Amino acid sequence: MRRTPVLISGLAALALALSPGLAEARAGDGGSFGSRGGMTYTAPPPTRTAPYSAEPMQRSMTPSAPQPGYGGGPGYQQPVRSGGGFMSGLMGGLIGAGIGGLLLGHGFLGGGMGIFGFLGMLLQLFLLFVIVRWVYRLVTGGRSPAMAAGPGMFAQRNMTGAGPVPTGGRPGGPPPIAVSPADYQQFEQLLQGIQAAWSAHDLAGLQAMATPEMVSYFADQLSQQVSRGVRNTVTDVRLESGDLSQAWTEQGRDYATVAMRFSMIDVTRDAGGRIVDGSAGEHVTATEIWTFVRSRGGRWILSAIQQAR
Repeated sequence: MRRTPVLISGLAALALALSPGLAEARAGDGGSFGSRGGMTYTAPPPTRTAPYSAEPMQRSMTPSAPQPGYGGGPGYQQPVRSGGGFMSGLMGGLIGAGIGGLLLGHGFLGGGMGIFGFLGMLLQLFLLFVIVRWVYRLVTGGRSPAMAAGPGMFAQRNMTGAGPVPTGGRPGGPPPIAVSPADYQQFEQLLQGIQAAWSAHDLAGLQAMATPEMVSYFADQLSQQVSRGVRNTVTDVRLESGDLSQAWTEQGRDYATVAMRFSMIDVTRDAGGRIVDGSAGEHVTATEIWTFVRSRGGRWILSAIQQAR
């Protein structure tokens, strides 16, 4: 009988460690793909909206190259991460075991000064710190109150030309360009338009707003939905905050990389119209780094999406 609480805690920890993450169903399926010209394999500089920069590209038609920018190269700030993959599962298991112990009256790790002694107490304090930090970031979206911008607009500091210098991200990089308020307005319209075309399975609409490379990725993801007999719709997209990360020109094209935090109603339904993921009455938020490209004097279109770290 005395082993029963330990067994229950172990099963709870195993369930937490093996549980899958929440599905990413919006346009792009929560991935990092596309091309940023000569900056494809260099991490975008961090911004207030995405203080830990972006995940490396998972798929790109740009020829592969070493990725110094993602390993601490010039212009890159090493992110503070809560862990991923095996380590996140292990940490989840430890936290799950601790919570199970608390619920069963045995302390977070089986007693404050038991077999773990002083080291056990330090580990408990560390795990509590991780939990508190995770809850804080969940509530604030990784931003302090001073970082928030008004709904439906980019941060005012960027609209007035302040904020990060729009460079290629490293000394001797491509020439920078200025980004105007009208450009920011186009970025917000593209965010909303692409999500709408994605929801409607409107490839022609996506072709008018994204590069052929991005459209090919979208088409592949939409075909997977059709194969699985589900359909994802993203509605009521609201830009909550945004920051310019980089803006530069190369080979006759202008590029602008922007961090955007936005909310939306993200719902996936089966063939019978039943909701299988998401909620029709609840907004969810996401923070992504989008890169836009244009020919000189032309209009912006989407060329890459990356997930914020």
